Amino acid sequence: MRLVSLTSSNTEIVWSLGQVASLVGIDDHSDFPAEVAQIPRVGPDLLIDIGKVERLKPDLVLASLAVPGMERVVEGLEQHGIAHIVLDPQTLSEVYADVERVADLLGVRRQGQHVVRAMKWMIAQARGSLPNWVRAPKVMVEWWPRPMIAAGRYSWVTGMLEVLGAENAFAHLEVRSKPLSAQEVEAAQPDLITVSWCGAKKLRPEVVLGRRLDIPALRYKQVFALPEAYLGRPGPRLAEGVKKLANLLAQWPYGSY
Repeated sequence: MRLVSLTSSNTEIVWSLGQVASLVGIDDHSDFPAEVAQIPRVGPDLLIDIGKVERLKPDLVLASLAVPGMERVVEGLEQHGIAHIVLDPQTLSEVYADVERVADLLGVRRQGQHVVRAMKWMIAQARGSLPNWVRAPKVMVEWWPRPMIAAGRYSWVTGMLEVLGAENAFAHLEVRSKPLSAQEVEAAQPDLITVSWCGAKKLRPEVVLGRRLDIPALRYKQVFALPEAYLGRPGPRLAEGVKKLANLLAQWPYGSY
Protein backbone atom coordinates (compact mmCIF):
# COMPACT_ATOMS: atom_id res chain seq x y z
CA MET A 1 0.00 0.00 0.00
CA ARG A 2 1.25 3.48 -0.93
CA LEU A 3 0.91 5.78 2.07
CA VAL A 4 1.31 9.54 2.57
CA SER A 5 1.52 10.87 6.13
CA LEU A 6 0.70 14.51 6.84
CA THR A 7 1.91 14.76 10.44
CA SER A 8 4.86 13.54 12.49
CA SER A 9 2.58 11.54 14.77
CA ASN A 10 1.09 9.62 11.84
CA THR A 11 4.55 8.90 10.45
CA GLU A 12 5.59 7.53 13.82
CA ILE A 13 2.51 5.31 14.03
CA VAL A 14 3.42 3.82 10.64
CA TRP A 15 6.99 3.30 11.87
CA SER A 16 5.82 1.54 15.04
CA LEU A 17 3.80 -0.85 12.87
CA GLY A 18 6.88 -1.72 10.81
CA GLN A 19 5.47 -0.14 7.66
CA VAL A 20 7.93 2.68 6.86
CA ALA A 21 8.61 1.11 3.47
CA SER A 22 4.99 1.87 2.50
CA LEU A 23 5.48 5.63 2.92
CA VAL A 24 5.83 7.42 -0.42
CA GLY A 25 5.39 10.93 1.03
CA ILE A 26 5.51 12.69 4.39
CA ASP A 27 5.10 16.19 5.79
CA ASP A 28 8.11 18.48 6.27
CA HIS A 29 8.11 18.13 10.07
CA SER A 30 8.40 14.33 10.22
CA ASP A 31 11.90 13.68 11.58
CA PHE A 32 11.66 10.24 13.18
CA PRO A 33 12.86 7.59 12.59
CA ALA A 34 16.04 8.46 10.73
CA GLU A 35 15.12 6.38 7.68
CA VAL A 36 12.29 8.76 6.74
CA ALA A 37 14.86 11.40 5.77
CA GLN A 38 14.89 10.18 2.14
CA ILE A 39 11.11 10.10 1.66
CA PRO A 40 9.61 12.87 -0.55
CA ARG A 41 8.15 15.82 1.35
CA VAL A 42 4.73 17.34 0.68
CA GLY A 43 5.01 20.52 2.77
CA PRO A 44 4.58 21.59 6.39
CA ASP A 45 1.50 20.25 8.16
CA LEU A 46 -0.60 23.42 7.77
CA LEU A 47 0.56 24.09 4.20
CA ILE A 48 0.43 20.67 2.62
CA ASP A 49 0.80 20.77 -1.18
CA ILE A 50 -2.26 18.76 -2.23
CA GLY A 51 -0.95 18.64 -5.81
CA LYS A 52 2.23 16.91 -4.63
CA VAL A 53 0.19 14.47 -2.59
CA GLU A 54 -1.96 13.66 -5.62
CA ARG A 55 1.07 13.13 -7.89
CA LEU A 56 2.44 10.52 -5.47
CA LYS A 57 -0.64 8.40 -6.25
CA PRO A 58 -1.25 7.24 -2.67
CA ASP A 59 -3.66 4.45 -1.85
CA LEU A 60 -4.28 6.18 1.47
CA VAL A 61 -3.39 9.50 3.11
CA LEU A 62 -3.11 9.68 6.88
CA ALA A 63 -4.41 13.12 7.81
CA SER A 64 -4.97 14.63 11.25
CA LEU A 65 -6.76 17.36 13.13
CA ALA A 66 -4.33 17.24 16.05
CA VAL A 67 -2.72 20.43 14.71
CA PRO A 68 -5.14 23.40 14.80
CA GLY A 69 -5.85 24.61 11.27
CA MET A 70 -5.51 21.27 9.51
CA GLU A 71 -9.21 21.34 8.67
CA ARG A 72 -8.25 23.21 5.48
CA VAL A 73 -5.89 20.40 4.48
CA VAL A 74 -8.59 17.78 5.01
CA GLU A 75 -10.99 19.85 2.90
CA GLY A 76 -8.38 19.91 0.12
CA LEU A 77 -8.08 16.12 0.19
CA GLU A 78 -11.86 15.81 -0.02
CA GLN A 79 -12.11 18.25 -2.91
CA HIS A 80 -9.50 16.29 -4.89
CA GLY A 81 -11.12 12.96 -4.10
CA ILE A 82 -7.98 11.59 -2.44
CA ALA A 83 -8.59 8.56 -0.22
CA HIS A 84 -7.77 9.47 3.37
CA ILE A 85 -8.52 8.95 7.02
CA VAL A 86 -8.45 11.64 9.68
CA LEU A 87 -6.98 10.95 13.12
CA ASP A 88 -8.24 13.29 15.81
CA PRO A 89 -7.44 11.95 19.30
CA GLN A 90 -7.93 13.93 22.48
CA THR A 91 -7.17 11.23 25.06
CA LEU A 92 -4.62 8.48 25.57
CA SER A 93 -7.33 5.89 24.94
CA GLU A 94 -8.08 7.51 21.60
CA VAL A 95 -4.37 7.43 20.70
CA TYR A 96 -4.34 3.69 21.39
CA ALA A 97 -7.46 3.29 19.25
CA ASP A 98 -5.84 5.23 16.39
CA VAL A 99 -2.76 2.98 16.43
CA GLU A 100 -4.99 -0.09 16.18
CA ARG A 101 -7.18 1.54 13.51
CA VAL A 102 -4.18 2.24 11.28
CA ALA A 103 -2.85 -1.26 11.95
CA ASP A 104 -6.14 -2.76 10.78
CA LEU A 105 -6.11 -0.68 7.60
CA LEU A 106 -2.56 -1.79 6.83
CA GLY A 107 -3.31 -5.44 7.54
CA VAL A 108 -1.07 -5.71 10.61
CA ARG A 109 -3.62 -5.94 13.41
CA ARG A 110 -1.45 -8.02 15.71
CA GLN A 111 1.40 -5.53 15.46
CA GLY A 112 -0.99 -2.72 16.39
CA GLN A 113 -2.09 -4.64 19.47
CA HIS A 114 1.54 -5.25 20.36
CA VAL A 115 2.39 -1.54 20.06
CA VAL A 116 -0.48 -0.57 22.35
CA ARG A 117 0.48 -3.20 24.93
CA ALA A 118 4.07 -1.96 24.88
CA MET A 119 2.91 1.63 25.38
CA LYS A 120 0.73 0.65 28.33
CA TRP A 121 3.54 -1.39 29.86
CA MET A 122 6.01 1.49 29.64
CA ILE A 123 3.47 3.86 31.16
CA ALA A 124 2.73 1.45 34.02
CA GLN A 125 6.46 1.15 34.72
CA ALA A 126 6.74 4.93 34.85
CA ARG A 127 3.86 5.20 37.34
CA GLY A 128 5.42 2.52 39.50
CA SER A 129 8.57 4.63 39.89
CA LEU A 130 6.71 7.47 41.62
CA PRO A 131 5.36 7.92 45.15
CA ASN A 132 1.72 8.41 46.08
CA TRP A 133 1.64 12.11 46.82
CA VAL A 134 -0.60 13.68 49.46
CA ARG A 135 -1.39 16.31 46.84
CA ALA A 136 -1.13 15.77 43.10
CA PRO A 137 1.57 17.99 41.54
CA LYS A 138 0.17 20.45 39.00
CA VAL A 139 2.03 20.56 35.69
CA MET A 140 1.94 23.20 32.96
CA VAL A 141 2.87 21.85 29.54
CA GLU A 142 3.85 24.96 27.61
CA TRP A 143 3.55 24.78 23.82
CA TRP A 144 4.71 28.36 23.16
CA PRO A 145 6.26 31.20 25.22
CA ARG A 146 4.89 34.45 23.73
CA PRO A 147 2.02 34.39 24.28
CA MET A 148 2.13 31.62 26.82
CA ILE A 149 0.18 28.72 25.31
CA ALA A 150 -0.46 25.59 27.35
CA ALA A 151 -2.34 22.31 27.04
CA GLY A 152 -5.93 22.33 28.31
CA ARG A 153 -8.34 19.58 29.33
CA TYR A 154 -8.92 18.20 25.84
CA SER A 155 -5.30 17.27 25.28
CA TRP A 156 -3.88 13.76 25.66
CA VAL A 157 -1.40 15.50 27.98
CA THR A 158 -4.12 15.52 30.65
CA GLY A 159 -4.30 11.73 30.59
CA MET A 160 -0.52 11.37 30.48
CA LEU A 161 -0.28 13.31 33.73
CA GLU A 162 -3.23 11.60 35.37
CA VAL A 163 -1.75 8.12 34.90
CA LEU A 164 1.26 9.37 36.87
CA GLY A 165 -0.90 10.69 39.69
CA ALA A 166 -0.24 14.27 38.61
CA GLU A 167 -2.58 16.94 37.24
CA ASN A 168 -2.72 19.19 34.20
CA ALA A 169 -2.66 22.67 35.74
CA PHE A 170 -5.13 23.82 33.09
CA ALA A 171 -7.47 20.84 33.02
CA HIS A 172 -10.21 23.25 34.12
CA LEU A 173 -10.03 24.92 30.69
CA GLU A 174 -12.30 23.11 28.22
CA VAL A 175 -9.93 23.48 25.27
CA ARG A 176 -7.06 21.58 23.66
CA SER A 177 -4.73 24.50 24.22
CA LYS A 178 -5.05 28.19 24.93
CA PRO A 179 -3.04 31.43 25.07
CA LEU A 180 -2.82 32.38 28.74
CA SER A 181 -2.54 35.64 30.62
CA ALA A 182 -0.20 36.05 33.56
CA GLN A 183 -3.26 36.17 35.81
CA GLU A 184 -4.50 32.80 34.52
CA VAL A 185 -1.12 31.16 35.12
CA GLU A 186 -0.89 32.59 38.63
CA ALA A 187 -4.42 31.41 39.39
CA ALA A 188 -3.50 27.86 38.28
CA GLN A 189 -0.36 27.75 40.48
CA PRO A 190 1.61 25.11 38.52
CA ASP A 191 4.25 23.25 40.52
CA LEU A 192 6.24 22.27 37.44
CA ILE A 193 6.52 23.59 33.89
CA THR A 194 7.77 21.73 30.83
CA VAL A 195 9.18 23.89 28.06
CA SER A 196 7.83 21.94 25.08
CA TRP A 197 7.66 24.63 22.42
CA CYS A 198 6.28 23.37 19.11
CA GLY A 199 8.58 24.00 16.16
CA ALA A 200 11.26 25.75 18.21
CA LYS A 201 14.86 25.00 17.27
CA LYS A 202 16.00 25.55 20.85
CA LEU A 203 14.17 25.11 24.15
CA ARG A 204 15.09 27.77 26.69
CA PRO A 205 13.88 27.15 30.25
CA GLU A 206 15.63 30.36 31.30
CA VAL A 207 12.98 32.35 29.42
CA VAL A 208 10.30 30.85 31.65
CA LEU A 209 12.43 31.18 34.79
CA GLY A 210 12.80 34.90 34.04
CA ARG A 211 9.06 35.59 34.26
CA ARG A 212 7.77 37.61 37.16
CA LEU A 213 5.01 35.28 38.22
CA ASP A 214 4.11 34.18 41.73
CA ILE A 215 3.88 30.43 41.15
CA PRO A 216 5.59 27.42 42.80
CA ALA A 217 7.25 26.30 39.56
CA LEU A 218 9.28 29.51 39.44
CA ARG A 219 9.72 29.86 43.17
CA TYR A 220 11.37 26.43 43.36
CA LYS A 221 12.88 26.46 39.86
CA GLN A 222 10.88 23.50 38.62
CA VAL A 223 11.12 24.37 34.91
CA PHE A 224 12.48 21.81 32.47
CA ALA A 225 12.98 21.35 28.73
CA LEU A 226 11.02 18.40 27.40
CA PRO A 227 10.90 18.22 23.60
CA GLU A 228 7.52 18.43 21.91
CA ALA A 229 8.32 15.15 20.14
CA TYR A 230 7.50 13.33 23.39
CA LEU A 231 4.39 15.28 24.38
CA GLY A 232 2.87 16.87 21.29
CA ARG A 233 2.69 13.95 18.86
CA PRO A 234 -0.26 11.62 19.52
CA GLY A 235 1.43 8.37 18.67
CA PRO A 236 3.63 5.63 20.15
CA ARG A 237 6.30 7.97 21.51
CA LEU A 238 3.86 9.40 24.04
CA ALA A 239 4.78 6.43 26.22
CA GLU A 240 8.36 7.69 26.26
CA GLY A 241 6.94 11.10 27.10
CA VAL A 242 5.18 9.69 30.14
CA LYS A 243 8.46 8.14 31.26
CA LYS A 244 10.26 11.46 30.85
CA LEU A 245 7.51 13.26 32.78
CA ALA A 246 7.90 10.68 35.55
CA ASN A 247 11.64 11.38 35.71
CA LEU A 248 10.91 15.08 36.21
CA LEU A 249 8.18 14.50 38.78
CA ALA A 250 10.48 12.22 40.77
CA GLN A 251 12.52 15.35 41.56
CA TRP A 252 9.50 17.38 42.73
CA PRO A 253 10.53 18.79 46.14
CA TYR A 254 7.05 18.56 47.66
CA GLY A 255 8.42 18.20 51.17
CA SER A 256 9.92 21.72 51.01
CA TYR A 257 6.65 23.44 50.04
